[in-house]
Amino acid sequence: MLTRTFLAALAFACSAIVQAAVPVYGYAVKNTYPHDTAAFTQGLFYRDGVLYESTGQYGASSIRKVELETGAVLQKHDLPANYFGEGIAPFGERIYSLTWTNEQGFIFDIDTFEQVGSFGYQGQGWGLTSDGKLLYMSDGTAFIRVLDPATMGVLRRIRVTADGIPVGQLNELEWVGNEIFANIWQTDRIARIDPVTGNVRGWIDLTGLDELAGVAPGADNVLNGIAWDSTNRRLFVTGKRWPKLFEIRLNKK
Repeated sequence: MLTRTFLAALAFACSAIVQAAVPVYGYAVKNTYPHDTAAFTQGLFYRDGVLYESTGQYGASSIRKVELETGAVLQKHDLPANYFGEGIAPFGERIYSLTWTNEQGFIFDIDTFEQVGSFGYQGQGWGLTSDGKLLYMSDGTAFIRVLDPATMGVLRRIRVTADGIPVGQLNELEWVGNEIFANIWQTDRIARIDPVTGNVRGWIDLTGLDELAGVAPGADNVLNGIAWDSTNRRLFVTGKRWPKLFEIRLNKK
């Protein structure tokens, strides 16, 4: 008869094999660029040769256009002081912007940064990205909301899991190829998510990148910010108040 200890050990071994099925990617730094240490980075994307970034904190939230090579802020729009800015995403010629707990989002003209609309939603706003057809929104839970840009209504929810276990704390989002990349808040990891099934296809382990940026671990300077240059296939990452932004290449461990 199999003992309870043996069965427990067998279950643990099987679990480890399943866990190992999800690949883990390391990284190599290809280029390093300056980043504004006053930017409490919440959202990031790359378009037409420049970065667009949203920053958080009450009284300091903004959306901005940033020169990649120098980190210089080329254009900036401040949010009202009672809003804590969160993720942003482009859709057409507009930028969609979330706030944290106000249940309020804004729509800006991508060229002028003039506000051209607003929208509401239930719960918190964290990260936002787009595949060019739909918007995808995180709220700190294990679910990503799929939004209709025309109405901002929720079309469906993606339950994100790794080996069947829900993955919470999904923060900044970026559409990369046919996947959603998501920062896991207060960790050094990015999840590569299948947008249809919600399964985590891989983990990106960015351990040590904060040290290369010259920051100490802490809630106010965690890894956050992913941008993808689809034309040149460049992946950029940074963190809150980091002095550096990195272009990285992924390496499978």
